Amino acid sequence: MFLFYFSISLAIASSAFYHFVAKSTPANVNFTVSLLTTYAVAFVITLVGFFFFPVTSGIKTELVKLNWASVGLAVAIVGIEYGFLLTYRAGWNLGIAAVLVNVIASLILVPVAIFLFKDKLTWVNIMGILVCLAGLLMLNWKK
Repeated sequence: MFLFYFSISLAIASSAFYHFVAKSTPANVNFTVSLLTTYAVAFVITLVGFFFFPVTSGIKTELVKLNWASVGLAVAIVGIEYGFLLTYRAGWNLGIAAVLVNVIASLILVPVAIFLFKDKLTWVNIMGILVCLAGLLMLNWKK
């Protein structure tokens, strides 16, 4: 049960911290240099992760198990990083941009979840989706 709540709490806290930091990245720095620094630090943090999640069968054995998803995740992460750095440099509001992107991405994933992963939607889920759509309208409402 601990992992259930810890994992989502870590994801939420890290996502909020991510947007705060991305918005705080200086506008005068080349964002490619910024991302190179980010990934160098992330590499070191990931290496430290081996102390918490050790490889028991050897790194080569684990590397053989990988598929296209690891490369796809790298492409997605870099796209997210560049996208948000450019979004905030273009003047988007911190709260609006993060919510807009996450809600729209989630809405795009609904049919993927249903058809590829066989997830089921309940009426409560559908109502939640409608609330999200209403929220998007309200976020972009002009006075």
